[in-house]
Amino acid sequence: KNQCDRFLHYSNTDFYYSEVVDLAEKLTSITPGNFSKKVYFGNSGTEAIEAAIKLAKWHTRKPLFIGFIGAFHGRTIGSLSFTASKLPQRRYFFPLMPGVTHVPYPYCYRCPFKLSYPECHYWCVDFIDELVLQKYVPPEEVAAIMFEPIQGEGGYVVPPPEYFQRLKKLADKYGILLIDDEVQSGIGRTGKWFAIEHWDIEPDILCSAKALASGLPLGATVAKEKVMDWVGGSHASTFGGNPLSCVAANAVIDIIKEERLLENATKQGTYILKRLDELKERSEIVGDVRGKGLMIGMEIVENKETKKPSPKQASEIMMRSWKRGVAVITCGVSTIRVAPPLNITRELVDAAMAIIEDTVKEVEKEV
Repeated sequence: KNQCDRFLHYSNTDFYYSEVVDLAEKLTSITPGNFSKKVYFGNSGTEAIEAAIKLAKWHTRKPLFIGFIGAFHGRTIGSLSFTASKLPQRRYFFPLMPGVTHVPYPYCYRCPFKLSYPECHYWCVDFIDELVLQKYVPPEEVAAIMFEPIQGEGGYVVPPPEYFQRLKKLADKYGILLIDDEVQSGIGRTGKWFAIEHWDIEPDILCSAKALASGLPLGATVAKEKVMDWVGGSHASTFGGNPLSCVAANAVIDIIKEERLLENATKQGTYILKRLDELKERSEIVGDVRGKGLMIGMEIVENKETKKPSPKQASEIMMRSWKRGVAVITCGVSTIRVAPPLNITRELVDAAMAIIEDTVKEVEKEV
């Protein structure tokens, strides 16, 4: 309200404003890496991704990229070139941006290589090095690898413990940048400011949006200072970093700190995972439970032996839960995402879990 009374718009391509500068400083302090950074503000996660694509091309002067099957990065032409989670997102929009090669994501419950962790020895990383980069994508022409630390639309898929360390080692080997898409997983969702912190990795470029301004239109691309070295006019946005959204984002970061919501996300998330793991043990249709903090996925299957996805049952569980007061939504083929607000209490968690457990039991009986 105070910001609305002052003014709503200025062009950050020409001027600086105190609230925007404050937000940039906060973001550079909470994003991974103790090094100098720069920030570009847009209006959405998709815009943050588009900026990251252009920045990687500018800095490296290289044309090629690697993305992941199952990823979602947006629906504009550049971002859509990386998105690969559902056919309707891409159908009839070709040709997209050239130069993007997709590789399998480390989806251990449904390993694309039909292997098992940890006996696989992270073949999903070696595959990129030994086949992709040695057979048909010249590594010296790859600008960046873009990833979600936890795939969102792809099914709340969580990589194994050493995956990103190995991917970082591969990227460093060839001088390839890492672009971390934290649009869904960032701003405390996983109990860390950004999900990639669970793997102790410092990306070259990081994208944030959605929760950043708690629903107001704002996207941010944060990069190492030496990477965001483009000249004025290389990229800009008329409305990006508008004062109202930046005021909201500053408040979001302050409240998360003051109310210790990272700790709460970790605490409540650990408890929810425990409850869902217990549900998995007594249910034949809960195939897998995975997550970090309050970014949790429960994959629904026809039975545990075949692990055949059951989107119909997942949808039924979602709709009945909604009608009973619990807001969950599906992702992937048949995964239910459990992603309550960061300030949720144990009392509300217990109430929600009771509804989810009863609903799963009810739907399972009807099979």
